Amino acid sequence: MYSDPKDCLYCQNNETLHSLMIEFAQLRVSRVFLFKEQSYRGRCLVAYKDHVNDLNELSDEDRNAFMADVAQVTRAMQKAFNPVKINYGAYSDKLSHLHFHLAPKYEGGLDFGGTFQMNPQQTYLSDEEYQQLIDAIKKEL
Repeated sequence: MYSDPKDCLYCQNNETLHSLMIEFAQLRVSRVFLFKEQSYRGRCLVAYKDHVNDLNELSDEDRNAFMADVAQVTRAMQKAFNPVKINYGAYSDKLSHLHFHLAPKYEGGLDFGGTFQMNPQQTYLSDEEYQQLIDAIKKEL
């Protein structure tokens, strides 16, 4: 399924997007967001800057830059939060704008040893707490 940029959550940059996540950085070829639902403490999303449907549509140079952005964010998350593992998700079944979910997993935490849930709707924070997470990640970017 290929989505039209006119219908794309990331391209439209609308209230629906802002109700789900907070954009806090722009890297080489991507935008970085903190998920508002924080059952996986520090969970982020890295979205490609332009509307492309799949990783294989990028030139080698752009693909390498995008993956470098993803790696840069996960390194920052690892330093900031010290999770046991960061799970990667790039499903795009219903929204084909290229993006990666980055879900830190903690021993004894939600879904440790299994697949992370897209939106468990269990943990929401105050604006100050979101900012603390963002500051911790940005310090390491």
